[in-house]
Amino acid sequence: PRKYWFVLTPDSLDYYSSNEKGAKRLGSLVLTSLCSVLWPDKQTYKETGYWSVTVFGRKHCYRLYSEHLNEAVRWVCAVQKVIDSKAPVQTPTQLLMRDVEEHCGSPEVLEQIYRCNPILRYTSSPLYAPLLPFPYGSLDQSAPGPRSYTTLRDEAVKLFNSLQQLESQRDPVPLIQGILQTCLDLPPLVDEIYCQLVKQTTEPPAPGGPGDLHYWQLLTCMSCTFLPSPPVLRFLRFHLDRTESRFPASEMAKYACFIREALGKTRGRECVPSLEEILVLMRRQEMVCTVHCPGAAACSVAISSHTTAEEVARELVSRLGLSQSPNLFALYEQSRLREQPVGSSTLLADVLTSLAGEEREQDAPCRLCFKHYGFLDTDNVPRDSLEFALLFEQAHEMVLRGYVPTSEETLQTLAALRLQSLNSDFSTHAPFPRLEELFPPHVLHARLPAPRPDPPPPKCRGARLRAGLLAGGLWGHSLAKQRAERDQRLRGRLREEGASTMAAIVEKWKLLQGMGRPEAMAAYVALVREWPGFGSTLFDGVALTPLSTQSPVGAGPQRLWLGIGAKAVSLYKPGEPEPLDSFCYGRISSFGPPLTTRLPSAPQVDEIAQLLTTYLASTAARRPPQEPAPGPPLDPDPSALPRGLCPVAGPWQRPPPTGSFGS
Repeated sequence: PRKYWFVLTPDSLDYYSSNEKGAKRLGSLVLTSLCSVLWPDKQTYKETGYWSVTVFGRKHCYRLYSEHLNEAVRWVCAVQKVIDSKAPVQTPTQLLMRDVEEHCGSPEVLEQIYRCNPILRYTSSPLYAPLLPFPYGSLDQSAPGPRSYTTLRDEAVKLFNSLQQLESQRDPVPLIQGILQTCLDLPPLVDEIYCQLVKQTTEPPAPGGPGDLHYWQLLTCMSCTFLPSPPVLRFLRFHLDRTESRFPASEMAKYACFIREALGKTRGRECVPSLEEILVLMRRQEMVCTVHCPGAAACSVAISSHTTAEEVARELVSRLGLSQSPNLFALYEQSRLREQPVGSSTLLADVLTSLAGEEREQDAPCRLCFKHYGFLDTDNVPRDSLEFALLFEQAHEMVLRGYVPTSEETLQTLAALRLQSLNSDFSTHAPFPRLEELFPPHVLHARLPAPRPDPPPPKCRGARLRAGLLAGGLWGHSLAKQRAERDQRLRGRLREEGASTMAAIVEKWKLLQGMGRPEAMAAYVALVREWPGFGSTLFDGVALTPLSTQSPVGAGPQRLWLGIGAKAVSLYKPGEPEPLDSFCYGRISSFGPPLTTRLPSAPQVDEIAQLLTTYLASTAARRPPQEPAPGPPLDPDPSALPRGLCPVAGPWQRPPPTGSFGS
């Protein structure tokens, strides 16, 4: 770096050729509230041996280098102090927005404001600067995915160019989605896009034409995805009112009415609208969401961009006649790799977009399901009810996943009862499900011998190196051949075990001659209910380190099942029917973030906390009334909760992603 002498004044950063009294000033950077300064970073120091400080101005940026970190930090603090002392810069658009708000009751003044200020009206010319103020040189590289962005000012100008391209697009949907994605990645640009869209829909050359309607369609998608800041929101609402009054009963007025209603419901989105949702929004219509119900036909529910999982689940509870059930229900995301409940306040549009992306990545179906979330009473569910069918299907899912520890003989009986419920009496012409749809696959895999480790490759030294390389190649080929033969033998053995198991299941099926479908389902559920943990939500892969050597769990960490039920929290050894220990809710005075228990993922921690809160509230609601004790209550206050809804999580938690309700 060349050496200069810098002088920081209350208004600028100047640099001179030397420190002598008559030295020539070589340059100056005027400091305003939009200037920014970057702190020194270690990477630059490793590459250059200097600590770098970068000051961004409107047209230039200065990079100052120092050999000492303390000196560089002192420079940054001094420059930032001058920047912070400056009054906020307001652009002409901001000043005009304020004028419009102040004179909204004077039509003549408003018309003059719009006539004398072209920046408020449509333009076919490019935009060379943003409509709103953005810091100079503010880089935002925090956006996820492969997208890379420059400064916010440059991105704002690029977005206006994209808007102008929108006018001539035959299919505007991909470009609309790209603009929405940029706004999601760079939230400061949301207000800018709203202002640009208001500008381009104000006095366009062809009101209501295809190009103008593309702007209104993008504005519609924006209103269902992002909420602008209060000043921009007021300006936008004024623009919508003005459009409706100037063009009543037009397509523009219909879009304006739709946008005004959407702005009253919109909150933050986790995903940009999918292509399908954008098409629906462009027509100002609702989407159709398909929810699968185990044991019943799939349900189609009309939803908007603002519909939550709670609203859909409420509708399904009412539609399926489950309003009087004491049990809790929820929507679940299901894919080949996972199943988890959808939070009650989660937007269904975001869930559908996420599932569609997951389906493309996995090349496997992903769907929404309506299932039991909490079992408060499984003994009094009528056998001829839809809820019993849901209970039966959920019990069968637990069996297939290996969450019902029982003997292999009982598992075969359960598979036979499943066949009887599906096909009635045995027949050679009856459709046979695959074995993995009847019997837990892990039981068959447990019968196979454990694979032996591969032998080590031969060692090659000295003059035998070339021969050793050849031998190594031959050895690798031989090893791959041995692995293929071993895998083939294991697959053959697995087929034999499967055929043997299926034959045993069929023999048991024949013994069920004359049993009706309701009786078969009831017998199935009765067998599963014999396990003490039936009705609990199991969390697999919990690593527990006991706090006491007297703990029945043992001294070292163990991989356990955590079962959360309506009456107790239990710990199980995988595959063992009896719990290692159980804790009824009367013994639980409080709970909080896990300190000695480690779970595979954070969503499981949230779900556990939500279930505990739900069951604690249910337990408190069933207790007889008592005299209040002094001090804060330990249990949630059930009187403050809507009937059938999960209670709000405690203040120590993140907002949990799960939600459920019953009647």
